[in-house]
Amino acid sequence: MAFLIGGANSLTGGYEIDNSLRFNKGDSPKLNFTQGTPTSRRTWTYSTWVKRGNLADQSESILSWGDEDFFDIRFQDGTPDDGLLVYISDGDSKTLATNRLFRDPATWYHIIVASDTTDGTAGDRTRIYVNGVEETSFATEAQPDQNYDYRGLVSGDTICIGNRYTGSHYLDGYLADTHFIDGQQLTPSSFGETNDNGVWIPIKYSGTYGTNGFKLEYKQTGTDADASGLGADTSGNDNHMTVTNLTATDVTTDTPTNNFATLNPLNKASNVTLSEGNCKAAIAGSGQSRAVTSSIAVSSGKWYWETKYTTDVDAGFVGVITADGGWNPSDSDLANNGSDDNVGYINGGNKYINGSATSYGDSWANNDTISVLLNIDDDEVIFYKNGTAQNSGTAISKTFSGFYYAVVQHTSGSGTSNFSMNFGNPPHAISSGNADANGYGNFEYAVPSGYFALCTKNLAEYG
Repeated sequence: MAFLIGGANSLTGGYEIDNSLRFNKGDSPKLNFTQGTPTSRRTWTYSTWVKRGNLADQSESILSWGDEDFFDIRFQDGTPDDGLLVYISDGDSKTLATNRLFRDPATWYHIIVASDTTDGTAGDRTRIYVNGVEETSFATEAQPDQNYDYRGLVSGDTICIGNRYTGSHYLDGYLADTHFIDGQQLTPSSFGETNDNGVWIPIKYSGTYGTNGFKLEYKQTGTDADASGLGADTSGNDNHMTVTNLTATDVTTDTPTNNFATLNPLNKASNVTLSEGNCKAAIAGSGQSRAVTSSIAVSSGKWYWETKYTTDVDAGFVGVITADGGWNPSDSDLANNGSDDNVGYINGGNKYINGSATSYGDSWANNDTISVLLNIDDDEVIFYKNGTAQNSGTAISKTFSGFYYAVVQHTSGSGTSNFSMNFGNPPHAISSGNADANGYGNFEYAVPSGYFALCTKNLAEYG
């Protein structure tokens, strides 16, 4: 069995989303294109899947247009934190702010904002849908006037993805299967459906796009900055995006139809800073032990992931820890604490089982990659360093009971330990590229036979 923090689901169905694009706020990433004459300045639909990274850190835009008179769809840093805000700024500002909060970093949300200002019913002019269900509860609700012309929807102005074009509301997280429909106010049935398990899943959009419409699949198929690049419009309109501070490394197979583990901002110490879609952790020691766990916990199966250590600070711990106890990521030294159910490999070369140290393998340091092979079915853990099994491949025996997370920790000292986690969705460049036996994941080293990436498709089969 397995569970994801917040209860995210495997959205399996007939339509597969192959790629997402990871936005790291610290890089100031965005995509944008210059509009032609729109099909309509009053009627449009925006549909995208989004998986959040950091929460309530700053306002984070997923769509915007305009300059002085701008329009913005964003996760709000304000009232309420992590609500969805639809904002018109044109001298007479209009705001829709959901009471719904988007605070689950382990799940993919399907968000639709659809507008038709010609509608005589004010509440129907801007409609918001989340996972197929219309939002009806708002902290603030101010709809545009009837027959309002969006001022930024004009030839020569800019549509922007992942940031407010005129500000610094950069997204932290992932986007997938992004559509803008110029000239139609559509409903969720154009983009998704409820499966037999009651889960909202994507379907292939088969309609038209209008003049300024676009479809973003986030595929890096060549070197062309337009038709084969990260911002390629695959709707047929050739409204290709200019890409800023995003590279092929930011393309990932973590998608709504195959959700990969990340690090979990809801289960970390306060001095753990996450980045790159919650796949990198900078852990400041300050003389104390600090840690962060994965978003997925498992209680059965055989699982593989990699941790690249990217600092020379002598204080790293890589391993697994129980999800069923009262462990606190802010105050427990896993290398010296027998009260927590854990097993790990520290950079000095020792293994630790519930705080008890034994000589195990080689020491590791800057730019070394530690592979973790977690075999819950047979009560074993094996660690690799740079593709070589430690202790001649002899497994560490460990009785597992309940659910377990992946965990990394800065164990001591005042420096900072930096971990780059690869659960199959690497936040760093991979030189070789290796998938598991099911074809999932992108790893630096070959995945040993019988082990699988921590993603929902594998969890459905083996978890």
